[in-house]
Amino acid sequence: MENIIDIYIPVAVFVIFGLAIPLICMFLVKQLSPRSKNPVKFTTYESGSVPSGSANIMFNTEYYIYAIIFVLFDAEILFLYPWVTVYMNDMVIKNVDGFSTGLAVAEMTVFMIILLLGLIYEWKKGALEWVR
Repeated sequence: MENIIDIYIPVAVFVIFGLAIPLICMFLVKQLSPRSKNPVKFTTYESGSVPSGSANIMFNTEYYIYAIIFVLFDAEILFLYPWVTVYMNDMVIKNVDGFSTGLAVAEMTVFMIILLLGLIYEWKKGALEWVR
């Protein structure tokens, strides 16, 4: 039997590289990118036209609510792919103790009911109406 530390060496290497590579890339971009002190660089760009008016305008919160709802349901739908992969794999069904197709379907049904309840809640609150 291998030593427990030997098992986690690939994980540690992966974590170190996963943390080091973005930091190195950000450092290199900061050092190699051209810098300009021109004041025109820091002005607001509006498709080539001169900016007019204040930049502090109010946006409808519906845009943000739609975005949050989309991200929420999109992330929850991502949980379906591993479930389908495991559910469709005969080897997993036969070799994993306590795993049955009925249990898997029941768990996913509960998950989908929770998603449906969330959608009904948003619908009843009026969050899915574009203009109130």
